[in-house]
Amino acid sequence: MFNGKKTIVGVMLIVCGLIAGLVIASNFNIQNQSSAQAKEVSPQSRDVLVQLSNAMAEVADVVKPSVVNISTQKTVDTKDNQMGRFFDDPMFKKFFGDESPFHMPKKYESRALGSGVIIKEDGYIVTNSHVVKDVDEIKVILADKTEYKGKIIGADPKTDVAVIKIEAHGLPVIKMGDSGKMRVGEIVIAVGNPFGLNQTVTMGIVSAVGRSEVGIADYEDFIQIDAPINPGNSGGALVNANGELAGINTAIFSTSGGYQGIGFAIPSSMVKSVMDKLIKSGKVIRGWLGVNIQPLTPELAKSFGLKEKDGVLIADIVEGGPAEKAGIKRGDLIVSFDGKDASNTRQLRNLVANTPPGATLDLKVIRDGKEVAFKVKVGELPDIKQAAAETPSSTEFSNRLKGVSVQDLTASIRERFNFPSKVSGVIVTNIADDSAAFNVLKQSDIIQEVNRKRVNNVREYDSIVSAIKAEEDILLLVYRGSAYSYVTITGKK
Repeated sequence: MFNGKKTIVGVMLIVCGLIAGLVIASNFNIQNQSSAQAKEVSPQSRDVLVQLSNAMAEVADVVKPSVVNISTQKTVDTKDNQMGRFFDDPMFKKFFGDESPFHMPKKYESRALGSGVIIKEDGYIVTNSHVVKDVDEIKVILADKTEYKGKIIGADPKTDVAVIKIEAHGLPVIKMGDSGKMRVGEIVIAVGNPFGLNQTVTMGIVSAVGRSEVGIADYEDFIQIDAPINPGNSGGALVNANGELAGINTAIFSTSGGYQGIGFAIPSSMVKSVMDKLIKSGKVIRGWLGVNIQPLTPELAKSFGLKEKDGVLIADIVEGGPAEKAGIKRGDLIVSFDGKDASNTRQLRNLVANTPPGATLDLKVIRDGKEVAFKVKVGELPDIKQAAAETPSSTEFSNRLKGVSVQDLTASIRERFNFPSKVSGVIVTNIADDSAAFNVLKQSDIIQEVNRKRVNNVREYDSIVSAIKAEEDILLLVYRGSAYSYVTITGKK
């Protein structure tokens, strides 16, 4: 009997425990549900995000009607490219015949897409020069899907800016902003037509300003952004929080061909200056000093005995140019141009380029440790056209340039390697393994000076080099990787 009662009591205790556990668990779940329900976005945070979202949408609504799709078409002659010449080679035809499966048509139509921004209500549109380069036909599609035929008013490859026009009136015009006020970290919006997807809007920040030495154009002062842009965005709008044009999207840094977080836009200040000149005269007339310049490094400052940390070093003077006429010499350090500091090569080049030819301005240099002032009458940047044939040097030297092959820097070579128009000299095509210059020079280097003597073509190069003795060290001024530098061939490999 006792054992039975004990058993009953035990069962009752277990049941009570289970009930208590269920009650506790239920209360716990209720509390958890209450806690979960209590985790809501605060009104303050929600208001900030809603305001930001509404603001971005409003900016996009203001800007999108001014951004257009540009579709181009051109006829490509396969004889003009390497692959076409390969398939036309007699040895190739000997084995495969004219009707081989690899046969390429003599000509074919190539199509490409880009973007543009309406800058005048009567049909003027700004885009990239590379978007409309050498095209036969331009089709412009507005935001409302209306199509027009476009014509090129002018293009400036040196800044990658072009202006085209359509026959239309009353178009929505974008408001010009002041790119000089752009700050790193500022929110920007990119609008364009990546991969032909019309009216695409992306957002990011300004990653850097004043980017140069990128190798995209001769005159560079890019705004670097992380707003996603892709092929087809070229020529599209980069706008600030006020819906104003801050720049024209022009290129991305990519190892895959797609967006990787680094994009570049031409600042609106440069765009406005170039487009105004293109509309007025169809071309851009720039100022010119007639100097070749390079950055001042600590090593160069020490070599030249300079105490200054900022300035632009003159590596060469163009004979008969404005600088030579004013008395400026190679080795001078330019510290001021027209009362503005010349702290780097990009800044000086842009200052000179924006100066009207014929203007006489003050220029200050450091020479032999002293500041010297000059009056310089700025010239007009010449349109350099190489007329020489692609003639390689056939002279065999007995000095330390033995084994170095060079040829004239022609227009076709310049275009092939995208060399700036200011660069002249002879291009290195090969260096023999046993040459003293093997570890000093590289293929595609441009030799501009030999032992401080200017070289413009193979004939001058042969004349200067042939007079150098066998064991004599040779000083060269070369252009490599978008910069000038002095190198010495000493014979030590």
